Amino acid sequence: MLSGFRVISNQVGRVVLRDGTILRLRTAIVEVHKVSEQTPFGAYLLVLVTTGIGVESVPDEVMKAVSDKPLLKFDYFPMDGWEPIDIERQEPAYEEAEVVINNEKYLVHAEVEASMCSRNLSYKDLFNRPLYYVNWVVKPSWRRVG
Repeated sequence: MLSGFRVISNQVGRVVLRDGTILRLRTAIVEVHKVSEQTPFGAYLLVLVTTGIGVESVPDEVMKAVSDKPLLKFDYFPMDGWEPIDIERQEPAYEEAEVVINNEKYLVHAEVEASMCSRNLSYKDLFNRPLYYVNWVVKPSWRRVG
């Protein structure tokens, strides 16, 4: 049973796309469960995270491309107009936490990195920006401490 949880550190990630757009990537550890005692790593922990994406900046020429496009409605997710866009470089997001499970203390690290990205120039968001959709991977790790 999880009896203690304390965030030690975290970092907001940045994803730079081919068109010059910069996205922010943020992750947080929300649950940790011990699911096995006997592995080559000692205990096996199931690390559950939540992740969000934000738009930091969009180049003017990309903003102009959607200036006359329809505003995306809150109750509609378009399936048309998506195009893959290359990730030029990125800094991963991470969170590190100290957790206590059954009186054993672990340092848990969850790193998140974007793996694919698409943009949509057929619609704009409330801030007159294109739509972006990101797929990411979570890389958890842990070690027993104390």
